[in-house]
Amino acid sequence: MVVSTSEGSHPLDQYLRTARLPNIWCPGCGIGIALGSVLRAIDKRIKEGVLKKENVVFVTGIGCSARTSFYVNFDAAHTLHGRAIAFATGAKLAKPELEVIVIGGDGDIAGIGGNHLLHAAKRNMDLIVLMITNFVYAMTGGQVAPTTPLGLYTTTTPYGNLEPPLNVVKVVSSLNANYVARASVTHPALIEQYVYRALGMRGFRFVEILSTCPEVFGRHIGIRDPLTLYNSLKSKVIVKQSPSVEESDLDWEKSLVIGEYLIRDSPSYIDRIKGMVR
Repeated sequence: MVVSTSEGSHPLDQYLRTARLPNIWCPGCGIGIALGSVLRAIDKRIKEGVLKKENVVFVTGIGCSARTSFYVNFDAAHTLHGRAIAFATGAKLAKPELEVIVIGGDGDIAGIGGNHLLHAAKRNMDLIVLMITNFVYAMTGGQVAPTTPLGLYTTTTPYGNLEPPLNVVKVVSSLNANYVARASVTHPALIEQYVYRALGMRGFRFVEILSTCPEVFGRHIGIRDPLTLYNSLKSKVIVKQSPSVEESDLDWEKSLVIGEYLIRDSPSYIDRIKGMVR
C-alpha cells in the first residue's frame, strides 16, 4: 500500500515519507499515535514561523520507537543502540541553528543510552528528547527494561521483576534540564501540547511518552488485546497540572501521573558556548 500525496491527502503527509507506508509497527502499538502528535506540534510551530522545516533533524537509535526516522520527511539519522543523544549533540554543535529531536524507547534512552541522557541533561544541551516508554525491550524479545514495573513478568524475569523501575522524570529533573514532562498515548492532545511547548524553548527538553505494546508487554502480562491494553493504561493515567516530581514514580498497580513537571529558562549549553566565544 502506498499513501497518495495528491489532493485529498492527509495534512501531515508533507512531513512523512508516504512511499514507506504502511509502517512496520504491530497492530495496537502506540508509537504511531505519539508520532502523529509530535508532527502536529511541529506543524504548528512551522506555520507560526518559529521553526523551519529544513532545520528540523530527527535522530534515533535502535528499537521500535527508533524506527520513526524511517518515516519522517526530515533530515534524519538512524544511529547505534543508545547513541542517539551523543550523535544529536554532535549535530547540534556543528549547526546550532538546527532543532534536533531525539526519539527512542525506554531501553534505548534510559538503558543502553542512559549515560548520554545524564550528561546531556547536566549540560542543558539544546536537544529535545522524546522517550517512548512501553515498559519492556519490545523489539528484541521482551526482556526487562529500566522502566518495567515491579513484579511484572518479562522473558528475563519469569518470576516477576525484582527491580524497582527507573523514574527517568525524577532523574532528569534532578539535573539541569529546562523542561521535563510526561505524556501518554491515551491523551494525544497532551503529547502535542508538551512537544509544542518544548519546540519554543531552549536547553534540554525531555518528554516521556507512555505507550502500549500489546504484542510483547501486553501478552506477557495477560492483556494481548490492543483495545483492552489501551484502556488498561488509560485507567491508570492521572493528568495533573504542574505535578510535583515526588508524584512521578511509575506504579502500574496504582497510578501513572502525567503532566509538566519542570519548566525553566536557564542558559543552555549553546548559550554558554556563544558567551565564551564573545
